Amino acid sequence: MNSSLLPHQRPGRAGRYAVVAMLLLALAGAGIGYLYWRPMGEQAAGAAKGDGNGGSPKGGGGRFGGGGRNQAVSVAEVQRLDVRQTIQAIGTLTALNTALVRAKIDGELKALRFTEGQMVRAGDVLAEIDDRNALAQLAQAEGQLARDVAQLRNAQLDLQRYQGLLEKDAIARQQVESQQALVRQLQGTVQSDQAQLDAAKLQLTHTRVTAPISGRLGLKQTELGSLVRAGDANGIVSITQTDPMAVLFAVPEIHVPLIQRKLRAGQVLPVQVWDRDAKQMLAQGRVSSTDNAIDLATGTLRLKAIFPNADGSLFPNQFANIRLQLDTLKDSLAVPSAAVQRGAAGTFVYVVQADNSVLTRVVQLDAQDGDWQAIRGPVQPGDRVVTDGADRLRDGSKVEVVKSAPNRAASGEAAKDKAPAAAGAAGPAAAAPSAAPAAPAPAPAAEGSGGAGGGRPPWMDRLPPEVQERVKNMSPEERRAFFQRMRERRQSQEP
Repeated sequence: MNSSLLPHQRPGRAGRYAVVAMLLLALAGAGIGYLYWRPMGEQAAGAAKGDGNGGSPKGGGGRFGGGGRNQAVSVAEVQRLDVRQTIQAIGTLTALNTALVRAKIDGELKALRFTEGQMVRAGDVLAEIDDRNALAQLAQAEGQLARDVAQLRNAQLDLQRYQGLLEKDAIARQQVESQQALVRQLQGTVQSDQAQLDAAKLQLTHTRVTAPISGRLGLKQTELGSLVRAGDANGIVSITQTDPMAVLFAVPEIHVPLIQRKLRAGQVLPVQVWDRDAKQMLAQGRVSSTDNAIDLATGTLRLKAIFPNADGSLFPNQFANIRLQLDTLKDSLAVPSAAVQRGAAGTFVYVVQADNSVLTRVVQLDAQDGDWQAIRGPVQPGDRVVTDGADRLRDGSKVEVVKSAPNRAASGEAAKDKAPAAAGAAGPAAAAPSAAPAAPAPAPAAEGSGGAGGGRPPWMDRLPPEVQERVKNMSPEERRAFFQRMRERRQSQEP
């Protein structure tokens, strides 16, 4: 009977395969749901252990304990401070004066009286040249002068006799006048001989080569016994005056009026010189002069600053990072640099309200001094601004303050200088800033969180006990990395 059924009416294997496939899809969906909605405690444990066996860095639940909970942030207070207005630039150290010591006469180099790299004073003997030729010329000049002096003396005596005879009308006047002319001629000859003698003496002094300026010697350019000439291009040795030292750098032309106004008024423009890595300050000085024209190609003006170098540790042509202080903004509103956010509306800060909600306040930037940024806008001293954890905040978001940054004392002193960045910024706000302050990491002792246990934040209760202990024992850097991993896990799981 069954054999009489048509092929499409027989119960085939396709139906059974479809049922099995549906069951497998249902089981896979259940497994994915379990992995996605697994408890926060397992997520936090994996984050605390890092990328080891505790879990994949891309797992995770809600941000700091699941969706709907308040964002953990660090805050700092707006303060009124004296903020320095500075410019970052790149400069080159240069010697105040440089001299190439050359021989002034030709001769054999008999002695070198210096050591390479030695500090010398003006007038110190550096080398000696064979003086036999100069001595011979001196003797010749002395002999010629003595001969001509004797002739002049004889002519003067003859003139005296002729004048006596002329008074007695015993000699012709023409003879007396000729004798007078001879005396004047011999006087000129003696003067010429004296000049030649002085020149010979000067040539003799040139056999001793002396330092024209005080400074540091370079490497010698000739060897003992060599024939030196006055026209040698390399000379004998070079001298650079390194105390005081100079530095050349350029600033944008927008600052030229302020710089000129301060220099004309006799005000000091302080300059700090930092090393190539911007980790150590090399010297402090002041602007001494400016160039006479703005460079059309770069739109900058070259400045020269002078600073002491008594220990001789700085060398000409050395690279340097320059920090020029233009002015000091007295009693201006200032926030940590990390509190300044940038978006479509420009620069703004998140201000934490009394109910732990945040409001966006658009601000304008002024000068930056170290870790502090001077601002102008609708904020008041004492307002709390978010310095860390602002990456997912919106206007009106609820936050949990897990750390408050220490306030800087409003003493008017400048913040500790950080490493300057690349130069050539167009203004104080655009100048290469110092390294931004690392916002404090969330700590177990929360401020204003309203949690139980004497300030214990509520997000601590969402963690397993072993993770809570580990978080308590973490350093601020480890805690910061821990919460960063949790944020990354959450973001990777969001659709």
